[in-house]
Amino acid sequence: MTTSIDLTAPAASDIPRALPQRCKLCGAEQDAAPVAICENCLGPLEPLYPKDRRLPDRATIEGRAKSLWRYREFLPFSYGAADAGVRDGHLLSPDTGFTPLVDAPRLAARLGVARAWIKNDAVSHPTLSFKDRVVATAINAARSFGLETIGCASTGNLANAVAAHAARAGMQAWIFIPEDLEEGKVIGTLVYGPNLVRIRGHYDDVNRLCAQLADRFGWGIVNVNLRGYYGEGSKTMAFEIAEQLGWRLPNAVVAPMAGGSLVTKLRKGFGEFIAAGLVEGASPRIYGAQASGCAPIVRLLESGSGTLVPEIPKTIARSIAIGNPADGPFAVKAMKESGGWAQAVSDEELVEGIRILAETTGVFTETAGGVTVASALALAAKGHFRREDEIVLCITGNGLKTTDAVRDVLPKAPVIDAKVREVAALVAARS
Repeated sequence: MTTSIDLTAPAASDIPRALPQRCKLCGAEQDAAPVAICENCLGPLEPLYPKDRRLPDRATIEGRAKSLWRYREFLPFSYGAADAGVRDGHLLSPDTGFTPLVDAPRLAARLGVARAWIKNDAVSHPTLSFKDRVVATAINAARSFGLETIGCASTGNLANAVAAHAARAGMQAWIFIPEDLEEGKVIGTLVYGPNLVRIRGHYDDVNRLCAQLADRFGWGIVNVNLRGYYGEGSKTMAFEIAEQLGWRLPNAVVAPMAGGSLVTKLRKGFGEFIAAGLVEGASPRIYGAQASGCAPIVRLLESGSGTLVPEIPKTIARSIAIGNPADGPFAVKAMKESGGWAQAVSDEELVEGIRILAETTGVFTETAGGVTVASALALAAKGHFRREDEIVLCITGNGLKTTDAVRDVLPKAPVIDAKVREVAALVAARS
């Protein structure tokens, strides 16, 4: 697909404008602003959509460019008269989204279900993870507020995405990561020329720092003070799944959990499509996956206590290693209400999950995807899936970012002379 880029700056009236917000807990409304916490009760804010907004039908959506902006009425912006805000050059990151939905019959057989599909955000544009979706919405909110600098606290993929989207938009980026992040993700951030800072400590230490920096410097920290707008980008994964299945819903969806937002937004996205009459039937059961070395949401669900206990991460799945997840209780609520559940798997199991996905579907995922596959297999073994089920596994990042995870478990390739007889000997040995 060829995308033309209009370098002419749009008129201020044509820039998509961020919507007001409302507290998820007390319902208090607030004007659009780079703020994510309710001033009344300290609850999380989320965008407030106009009750009279006109929603598109299937044909209208299908006629639009294949990006997440084909679902723009479900995203937290107003676009001006006659959709002026979505013409070329008026949206930042206009071509992110609409990743493949891959049929996976061999994986379905291992799971014991009728059909299995891979929602493959491992090939998301431009940085090969689903974080491109949330940054696409967050960066447009930042511009709406007149912010010139965006940033993030990140376990890796978000760092890549913020750096790349900021570079394309000509914005400054300040990115903060734990000091022990995988080298591939560090390089995959630095190449875009941001201000990258490594912090001694875990992700939760980085996140606390960024909450202070947003106020101190007036930056748009995408997963802090822009979080309400940022999170809505995740809904587009649900929208795409429904459309790519022929405007149908799967029976179940399995997704990794870090902060917990993705599973809540998947449930919200499916619900919005049902309410809009774009799909029919029951909303899918939502299943969340974590590594057992950092699984506070899984343990919150299993305990039934209602109190999330923070954890110190001890897992190779660094991209989802958040010990004190902001949306943990909301994730538990989404899974329980949908009829789903949660699963934690060991590092050894997630590495095997990476191999199984690659060997059965040709998709190479990072550690978070290994957690998703391994958890799906564990859930299947426990009887959570039915023979007639169609399930979707959300693969959120590319395996080229975490090659160290599988390096030591893969077979060594033999070295031979360029002779047919030596190849024949290898063929015979492996027959």
